[in-house]
Amino acid sequence: HGQTREHALLAFTLGVRQLIVAVNKMDTTNYSEERFHEIVKETSNFIKKVGFNPKSVAFVPISGWHGDNMIEPTASMPWYKGWEKETKAGKSSGKTLLDAIDAIEPPSRPTDKPLRLPLQDVYRIGGIGTV
Repeated sequence: HGQTREHALLAFTLGVRQLIVAVNKMDTTNYSEERFHEIVKETSNFIKKVGFNPKSVAFVPISGWHGDNMIEPTASMPWYKGWEKETKAGKSSGKTLLDAIDAIEPPSRPTDKPLRLPLQDVYRIGGIGTV
C-alpha cells in the first residue's frame, strides 16, 4: 500500500490528472473477483483523499506474467465486464489495459504562455559570469 499511496500523491502533486489503476498479479489470486473489488474499493478511498476522482479512473485487472487483459480480453476472468470512466470530455469504456491507455486524453499544451523552466543550480564562471 505504501508505495502505491506515495506514487498517487506524487503524481497528483506533479500535476497528473488522469490515472489508470492496473491491478496486477491477478493470477496469484486465482483471478478472484472478490479480491479485485476489494482492491478497487481500498484504492478508490485513498486516491480520493489525494485528490483524484475515482469515477474518472479505469481499474483494470491484469496478469502481466500471463498477459491477461493487457492487449486482448482474457477468458480467465469471465466475471470482468470491463472498465468505465467519466471525465469532462465524456464517458469512455473498455476491457483491456491498452483500451485504458488509448482512452487517456492528451494534455493541453499552453503554447500561448511564456516558457518556464525549473532551475537546479546557479553557477559563477570566471570570465563568463553567472549562468
